[in-house]
Amino acid sequence: MNQDANTRSQRAVRQLLESWQRSGVTYLKQFEPVAQNSASPTPLVEPPQHLPVQADTIPTPEPSKEQQPQTNEMTEEPIRESDQARKEISVPRTTKSKLNKGDRQAELDIIASQVSKCTRCPELAETRTQTVFGVGNPRAKIMFIGEAPGADEDKQGEPFVGRAGKLLDKIIEACQMKRSDIYIANILRCRPPGNRNPTDLEASNCRGYLDAQIEIVDPDYIVCWGSVAAKNLLHSDLPIGKMRGDFYEYGRAKVVCTYHPSYLLRNPSAKKNVWEDMIYLFADMGIDLKAQD
Repeated sequence: MNQDANTRSQRAVRQLLESWQRSGVTYLKQFEPVAQNSASPTPLVEPPQHLPVQADTIPTPEPSKEQQPQTNEMTEEPIRESDQARKEISVPRTTKSKLNKGDRQAELDIIASQVSKCTRCPELAETRTQTVFGVGNPRAKIMFIGEAPGADEDKQGEPFVGRAGKLLDKIIEACQMKRSDIYIANILRCRPPGNRNPTDLEASNCRGYLDAQIEIVDPDYIVCWGSVAAKNLLHSDLPIGKMRGDFYEYGRAKVVCTYHPSYLLRNPSAKKNVWEDMIYLFADMGIDLKAQD
């Protein structure tokens, strides 16, 4: 196994362990992540000083003859495909899923049903009208992750449908895409009272559901809208202004961080920054948005 593949696999393991550690997990059964033979950008997160288990004790098997690399149509990097869905929270995916659209939607429906009955956060469970799981294409190449449902989302059961959602729709249209082309989710699936920021405990309680959505949709790209999304996905306390203009990694997905649409409503001048971030993202996909300026 080459060094890049081993580094990518170890990073995926570390991301999982950090997520579980924040959730209070102290014991894990041994498991085997699958490495991907591709170059990877510099990760944002650094390994914590103390983890429930050591990542270097987890074996990384060599690929079998039946699992030959295939070319990613977007990046032309070799990516192994897998038709094995993971039912529980697991190592961020380093292989491309072969599940069809119907199977992925069925998996998402199962998780959504579990979310609708969730009472892990008593305050949120008592004050919500309904849970807000996620919407969009279950095989989307791009996944949007926001902060938490607001009042409009709580009423309608769909993320990004209020004023910020309407602005997000305009951004999507400017990128020559439809809302149905993208998968949209949040860090939380319940509205925090008064639209306050999620607490660390609430984000940890909901993290398994987010990981399941990422796992099933298996996007090539993730956009973190706002500091809450970036902090919780990438374990970073950097402000969005410092994180813009770079790709980060979560599993096999490239991650872009930009300002939340609600921030743009308060600071319209930042819209140009978000457009720059979209140009940066789509350029990596081989699409030139500059021609539409």
